[in-house]
Amino acid sequence: MKNDKCKQGNIGTVTAIRGSVVDMCFTRQLPPIRTLLHADTEPLIIMEVFSHLDSNRIRAISLTPTQGLTRGTAVRDTGGPLTTPIGKNNLSRMFDVFGNTIDRKEPLSDSQWRSVHKAPPALSQRATKSEIFETGIKLIDVLMPLERGGKAGLFGGAGVGKTVLLTEMIHNMVGQHAGVSIFCGIGERCREGEELYREMKAAGVLDNMVMVFGQMNEPPGARFRVGHVALTMAEYYRDDEHRDVLLLIDNIFRFIQAGMEVSGLMGQMPARLGYQPTMGTELSQLEERIANTGSGAITSIQAVYVPADDFTDPAAVHTFSHLSASIVLSRKRASEGLYPAIDPLQSSSKMATPNIVGAHHYQLAQKIRQTLAQYAQLKDIIAMLGMEQLSPEDLQVVGRARRLERFLTQPFFTTSQFTGMEGQSVPLADALDGCERILNDEFKDFPESALYMIGAISQAKRPSANAQGDESPAGKSQPNNKSPAHGS
Repeated sequence: MKNDKCKQGNIGTVTAIRGSVVDMCFTRQLPPIRTLLHADTEPLIIMEVFSHLDSNRIRAISLTPTQGLTRGTAVRDTGGPLTTPIGKNNLSRMFDVFGNTIDRKEPLSDSQWRSVHKAPPALSQRATKSEIFETGIKLIDVLMPLERGGKAGLFGGAGVGKTVLLTEMIHNMVGQHAGVSIFCGIGERCREGEELYREMKAAGVLDNMVMVFGQMNEPPGARFRVGHVALTMAEYYRDDEHRDVLLLIDNIFRFIQAGMEVSGLMGQMPARLGYQPTMGTELSQLEERIANTGSGAITSIQAVYVPADDFTDPAAVHTFSHLSASIVLSRKRASEGLYPAIDPLQSSSKMATPNIVGAHHYQLAQKIRQTLAQYAQLKDIIAMLGMEQLSPEDLQVVGRARRLERFLTQPFFTTSQFTGMEGQSVPLADALDGCERILNDEFKDFPESALYMIGAISQAKRPSANAQGDESPAGKSQPNNKSPAHGS
């Protein structure tokens, strides 16, 4: 932390403490909103001015625990907002909300510090050309392509694979795009942060990566600001070093939740379902800074926890409005062993238009969606009456759809130690070729399991005769040999 900016003359005193909310009296000059204040305690207690109550009193939210703070404690005005270190030295390091390194290595030296509060790029500075950001994940690149400089949301409840998908994208970003990845953990468990650090180090991608964490046990003020810290670092690599940045936020719902806690502590009247009345503004101030400019692009992929899997929740609805692609994770598909567990019919992308992805890609994606939608409609008939009652045409649709579902699964690099399968990154051309050949019935004689968890379609092998009857998505690992259409 930089403490040399403290205005030694502007001293206030604490008048009231209510949890993380602290009231103070300044007789000489009121510090502006968002100014950092330091209390004369050990350890140092850091607060941010939230509102002016009258001509002498202010209300601040503490960014650190307030144990040891008492009435009458002197408080110093730092004269500036929260700042964070920027520069090339940040790569491969892990930071907290104050810019302190938390990876047990030596502290940063000779770093430049920059305010975490910044206006979004003006419309005149933004790039108007839409470009595709390839991830190497078949299902995403084919059906819901991401936008370079855009924002994509991973929607899903607990335990459906949001964090696994994020870590796989980090691996592919460093391998393919040679850009910088910034991982921002908002309200993360310390276990998840430690595991991610070890995994990224073992995968060899830490050298082009920065990690910023506001952990679950930290006060809501710190969790509320850690997203701005990560964005400030991302803006440095985009604007100063002219590099593309992949900003991964896990979890944007925790940012909204921290804002809700701050709002409640400040005594603001809650809005719908207890959310803060300023949720839309606070989310926009964060999201609008993520943009594609002439000097580079910040592409953001954000995990969005959906409370109780309810997509009408205000947090999910407000987040939807900022996104160029929505990736919805399905608990049902995860239970069927179809990983990544993305629901192709609920997920969407504004990039999936003929003008951007091309007519061939667009028509193929539409045909894939149509086939999968027809299969979804037929599942009820199959469950009640069995496959025997389907017409020959419907049987063909079911066969194509089930083979497409299995081809669009993919082994990940970040899960290879658990699955025993080597990870695959598939170019878009190979993914499109495989889908097109399946739709043309070139693989109708192959069992479905031959297409499960492979990369390019050329890896599909016709198995031996004794395995011809195995139609389960995970091969012989399912003893009951039921298919997803029959309720496995």
